[in-house]
Amino acid sequence: MRNIKIIEVRSEIGAGTRGASLGIDAIRIAALDFMSSFFVNFPSEVVETENRLLYEPVASPYAKRIQGILTMYERVSKTVCDTLKSGLFPLVLAGDHSTAGGTIAGIRMAKPKNRLGVIWIDAHADMHSPYTTPSGNMHGMPLSTALAEDNLDNQVHNPDQHTIDLWNKLKNIGKIQPKIRPDDIVFIGLRDFEKEEEYLIKKYGIKVIPVQEVRRKGVENVVRQAMMHLSNCDDIYVSFDVDSLDSSISRGTGTPVSNGLKEKEAEDMIASIMQHHKICCFEVTEVNPTLDKENMMAEIAFNILQRSVNLLLMN
Repeated sequence: MRNIKIIEVRSEIGAGTRGASLGIDAIRIAALDFMSSFFVNFPSEVVETENRLLYEPVASPYAKRIQGILTMYERVSKTVCDTLKSGLFPLVLAGDHSTAGGTIAGIRMAKPKNRLGVIWIDAHADMHSPYTTPSGNMHGMPLSTALAEDNLDNQVHNPDQHTIDLWNKLKNIGKIQPKIRPDDIVFIGLRDFEKEEEYLIKKYGIKVIPVQEVRRKGVENVVRQAMMHLSNCDDIYVSFDVDSLDSSISRGTGTPVSNGLKEKEAEDMIASIMQHHKICCFEVTEVNPTLDKENMMAEIAFNILQRSVNLLLMN
């Protein structure tokens, strides 16, 4: 049986749309509405945010609020690292996806000798850098910080030196760089990415399992395929961005995309993944109740969370 600790990261400075910081409370409210004692059963730690930066002018247009993101990486990585070292399983509930780079850093800091695999369930690749970003929003960059990938072959911007220095610090959090290898990433549900990211996917031959494949082969086969691909990894981190779901149900997120996973597909898939003994951390991110009706997105996220955790506890 695994002992779980909930890590609450209400940071939303990496997103372009406001409101993701409210996602965790929306999930907590969903638990209450379902009369679940989920949040009473586990210890939780709240990571301090830098959300006050939302009221300040943006200094780095190609890496918005990067100074605050660096602070969040430091805090999140320390919390995740300490949680793992104390023998607990980190269940991370995050606002926007930018802090996932801090989660990855924390896992590697706790287990520096282990090879880490990543299952990234997301409509987006999140592999931009300040040199390639179309928006400057840092929730599109966490995998690049983990890969220490600038993608200069596709450079479109010339960030100022201060931004570059902070970006290099982000890549080097925990003094481990790179933290993951491209062949140790599996994308599931990916369908909305730019040519700069597509270049990296092709260059490194990164494994992508599109929604159509999940439907064609079935959840169990796809999970088996993902695990097989990551069989050389010692640990596997699962990051679930709710925009991996179809836009008909994922209205409560900042960047919904059509042709996504159905709720049942996502739930069955994550439940199947969580039964694997190599899973060392699970993260749910990008729930934004300000864009939602009747708290639907948070309720779906909570259902997935509760079922996954029940399976973790049985393992």
